[in-house]
Amino acid sequence: MNLTLHLTTRCPLRCRYCYARPDTLTSRDMTLETALQAIEFAVQGSAESEHCGIVFFGGEPLLLADHIREIVASCRHREARLPTRFHFKVTTNGLLLDGRFLDFAVAEDLFVALSLDGVAAAHDAHRVGEDGEGTHAVVEERARALLARRPYAPVLMTVTPDTVRFYAASVQYLLDLGFRYVITSIDYSGAWTAATLRTLRREYRTLAGLYEAWMREERKFYFSPFEVKLASHIHGADYQRERCELGWRQLSVAPDGRLFPCVQFARDGADSTFAIGDVWSGVDEERRANLAEMSARDHEPCRTCAIEPRCNHTCGCLNWQATGRVDHVSPVLCEHERLLIPIVDALGARLYGGRSALFLQKHYNAMFPLLSLIEDEQDAPAS
Repeated sequence: MNLTLHLTTRCPLRCRYCYARPDTLTSRDMTLETALQAIEFAVQGSAESEHCGIVFFGGEPLLLADHIREIVASCRHREARLPTRFHFKVTTNGLLLDGRFLDFAVAEDLFVALSLDGVAAAHDAHRVGEDGEGTHAVVEERARALLARRPYAPVLMTVTPDTVRFYAASVQYLLDLGFRYVITSIDYSGAWTAATLRTLRREYRTLAGLYEAWMREERKFYFSPFEVKLASHIHGADYQRERCELGWRQLSVAPDGRLFPCVQFARDGADSTFAIGDVWSGVDEERRANLAEMSARDHEPCRTCAIEPRCNHTCGCLNWQATGRVDHVSPVLCEHERLLIPIVDALGARLYGGRSALFLQKHYNAMFPLLSLIEDEQDAPAS
């Protein structure tokens, strides 16, 4: 079982695109008792797999860094007497990411994902503090410190209609900063227009050119929109398909202990429509199955679409964020998929036809991640 703990609804940022702005919510922290009960629930649900992933989320989870330390310590204690092995991740805006927490992350092998929206003009357009001022300079400093200790840390970047013109420059900036894993998300609920979608297409074409050059330079990196679509073309539609599985692989725990099928629903005091249980009584299987069925059902406009097998239209969380319904596809998501897939397919054809060595290893050799890590360790300077 994988569990996301929404430790708090509080956050020092006031991101303008946030779906759960703290100034619109009743602020609340998860008690340590609720968190530990969530771990007990997760352990019971992980008996067969023997692995349990715990994600610390918010708000800003580092506001409760002491909770994180207590929870990890409790999990390590459990590992001494149970077959379950825990894996930890925290998603942070970086403002509170200090040396002490980085020491802890290294010691406990805690995976840290940092939110940074690229170049200053893109980041500061939305990721502002309570004073309305941009936070790019501070977060860039935190990013450098993170990468010095955790070189494989991923960066999370959101693209909005008013920042899309910086998309390619921002990806280039993040890679030059030292990130190897760039995970981008489109703000599908934003006010996209025909003009901004044309800009998005232009930016993807620019990124395709950069991707091709980076491959030929044998530069190792992961750029999420391209990697997933390349894999779906190379290995078939069922390979790493972006299927939404509401509540089956990942559960989110709101600060009050209620269980939700996705991070976007798990807000303390949120509408109980999507609640599927709590950490004390467990999952209401009927509610979970009903939500999953609703999200997975065929969508009428998609049935005859040529790219349907490779499309992200079944993600109930994204659909709900953009349209208010898990079974209603966002028109913006549809346009995004239609413009992205042909660009990526043409890119893949060029790299395959040119026999790019790194491209072939990356996408056709299942052992590439392990071999790449070994190679990196061999090339790393002696400490």
